[in-house]
Amino acid sequence: MPGLFSKLLPHENGFHDMFVELADNVYRASQAMVAMLEDYSNPAASADKIKDLEHANDTITHNLMNKLNRTFITPFDREDIHELASKIDDVLDLTDAAASRLVTYRITSIRPGVPELSRVLMAACKELVSAVRVLEKKSQSLESCIEINRLENEADRLCRDLIAGLFEQEKDPILIIKWKEIIEVLEFATDKCEDVANVVETITLKNA
Repeated sequence: MPGLFSKLLPHENGFHDMFVELADNVYRASQAMVAMLEDYSNPAASADKIKDLEHANDTITHNLMNKLNRTFITPFDREDIHELASKIDDVLDLTDAAASRLVTYRITSIRPGVPELSRVLMAACKELVSAVRVLEKKSQSLESCIEINRLENEADRLCRDLIAGLFEQEKDPILIIKWKEIIEVLEFATDKCEDVANVVETITLKNA
């Protein structure tokens, strides 16, 4: 059975390459986030690196949408192409939002447990790359989607525990507000990885 993309004429295979590039940038941003939280010596430089990746994905997404408008035959439904690109971009937007808040809010030290949450996000982003790379190999994509769902549940648990600890341990109400938002944005980025997995599952099932 030919794959989703191999059914097309060669000049239409560029969609897959663009999706992979989007996913790769998301994973690189999640790695930068982990590095930022584990070695908080130069947060502004780390945030700038993530911002550069976010700008790169905005450009790729724009080019992908232009390509979609010019392409008569697409590898799968147009709305699914649009949705997949949008959801992948959301993950990086939220990773960038978390990094930016750490700098904007003048966070001087990292709370215990937050780097662990970022590592769960990074693991989900790694699976996101795997799911996109093997989208045409249906069963392999679904395996990555299942793992992303598991990691999203793990991020939910960590988020609840971190916020509970925040209210128990932190006395400064301003820091409570800042950290609660940062933690929730990181968790929301993992939620968006699950959204990507859901789109991949939809595409896979439609084209089975």
